[in-house]
Amino acid sequence: MELIAGNPAAPRTDGTRTAARGAPVHGAPAPGGTVRGGPGDRARGSLLGLAVGDALGAPAENMRPSEIRRRWGRIEGFVSDDPAGTDDTEYAIFSGLLLARHGSALTVSHVERAWRLWIADLDEGPFRGAGFSERGTLENLRRGLAAPISAQHRHAWSDGLAMRAAPFGVFAAGRPAEAARLVAVDGRVSHEGEGIYGGQAVAAGVAAAMTGAGVTAVIAAALSAVPMDSWTARSLRRAVTAARHPYPDRLTMERAVRSAVVIGGYPWTDLAPEAVGLAFGAFAAARGDFRTAVLTAVNMGRDADTTAAVAGALAGALHGASAIPRPWAEAIGPVRGSCLPSMRGYHVLDIAELLTPADADERRGHPAPSPGGGAPPPGGAVSDSAGRRDIRADAPAVRP
Repeated sequence: MELIAGNPAAPRTDGTRTAARGAPVHGAPAPGGTVRGGPGDRARGSLLGLAVGDALGAPAENMRPSEIRRRWGRIEGFVSDDPAGTDDTEYAIFSGLLLARHGSALTVSHVERAWRLWIADLDEGPFRGAGFSERGTLENLRRGLAAPISAQHRHAWSDGLAMRAAPFGVFAAGRPAEAARLVAVDGRVSHEGEGIYGGQAVAAGVAAAMTGAGVTAVIAAALSAVPMDSWTARSLRRAVTAARHPYPDRLTMERAVRSAVVIGGYPWTDLAPEAVGLAFGAFAAARGDFRTAVLTAVNMGRDADTTAAVAGALAGALHGASAIPRPWAEAIGPVRGSCLPSMRGYHVLDIAELLTPADADERRGHPAPSPGGGAPPPGGAVSDSAGRRDIRADAPAVRP
């Protein structure tokens, strides 16, 4: 059996920005029975919401709110003429494909081998924009270290797992504990401690939101997945408590949420307890509304692409794809591989469909469809008649 199915999602490379397999982003039911408010719609909302938040927040990453205001006033939409996601979206696709291949049978060995095959063993230059936790992991893997030792580096507490955690909540819809278990399996290659907890909180929250649970229940599910005395739990509680107070305006509210969790003067903005706290604070302040949650996260700055991606994944799962403003949804195309070249051409909506097939109950925990086997080649893809990427050609097969 190959480690990963070579092309289960048949991603697009023709630049189209429609939903997976021809389904519209909004409106009518999609092929396979996806209806508004159903599991497929919520899956699409969560992963598309992640990508939208990532692209909206990318220009404001590592900025202070005062810097954002001086440059753009208040960000109310895309501030780039060519919006695109970052490593957040590409790593979420990476983890989503791996999860679709193995389901609940996912092991740390599967994850480590995927990191080696799809990332570490490729000639990609200096990590092509990966975050600090990913860089440390790749350095360790390339030195011959194995999981969980590969996660022992200076940034094991980063939000690199939280940013890619939403697919696990989509897959384990209604099962927060299972979502938290699976994302921890994924995270043991790259994270420890609070880095793992951050991913578990996000995955569990998305899993609860996928059933239409209210905002309070989503937050409770996230907190139930992590130790109550952890830094992540404390930050999440503080942010949500601050977000629920009445304020005269949005700016005052955002300052209060930031003050509740941000360590003033700390130079790194990607620490998991802070990013997860800010994301859930934005989600709570918006009472789950997609547009408000994402823009609140963006305008608070810090690791804005990740906080907005997480807030978008939560709100998108709660309300479905129709909650995402159409211009934002239509701006999201297949990822460009700017961080992970092997993910170039995949679309988050392909992953959403793959994680929620029509016969989901029968296929949970079973391999995703594989037209040819193997893993994506570094650059030898060909296209089928519909313009989708067909990576059967020259795809190497890896066996556990």
